[in-house]
Amino acid sequence: MKTYKLSIDDDALQDIQNATDWYNEQLYGLGKRFQKQATSQISGLKSSASLYAIRYADVRCMRLKTFPFMVHYTLNLDTLLVEVFALIHTSRNPEIWKQRNL
Repeated sequence: MKTYKLSIDDDALQDIQNATDWYNEQLYGLGKRFQKQATSQISGLKSSASLYAIRYADVRCMRLKTFPFMVHYTLNLDTLLVEVFALIHTSRNPEIWKQRNL
């Protein structure tokens, strides 16, 4: 099994923080649970990134357990680098990240 390097873009980190803040406003401690789930699953991509299907272009998506969010990332098989660039709620257009300044 390959081990991949992991890079998380600032935009993805901000997505996690925004969702964490929103969940904390809904229920005390829920944001912490969301953040723990998100970081755990993203970290797991180091060993399982190739398991998830390419959804569009060269972008793969992994759905979070319990929370309605998809982790959007690319996988470079030559450099063994996973680059997480967005965490998007499943009710939103998954290509919303294209509006960001990349």
